[in-house]
Amino acid sequence: MAFRLKSKGYIVNYVQDGQAGLELIKKDCPDIVFIDLKMPVMDGVETLKKIREFNKDLPVVMISAYVNDQRFQEARNFGFSGVFYKGKDIEESLVLLESAVRTHKKLKK
Repeated sequence: MAFRLKSKGYIVNYVQDGQAGLELIKKDCPDIVFIDLKMPVMDGVETLKKIREFNKDLPVVMISAYVNDQRFQEARNFGFSGVFYKGKDIEESLVLLESAVRTHKKLKK
């Protein structure tokens, strides 16, 4: 996914786990974050919860290989911009990314 986004001209920062992601977001807040539900150290729901403690407006797209993952229900409590299912066409994620970024930029004005 990172390779494809870079090939489309996006600047992409990639980390391996939720804790590293939180540190990066606090240091240099991105326009959008993609979070996998299943990650080492801190899973996607816990990472989203921690992000919302200091940034309520950052667009977050949850990623999962499982369409009916129960963790999505818990993640909804913290608010996210959309879901990208692994195995789907990357073009679908680009549409989601562009829509979320446009919405976020409008909110910032």
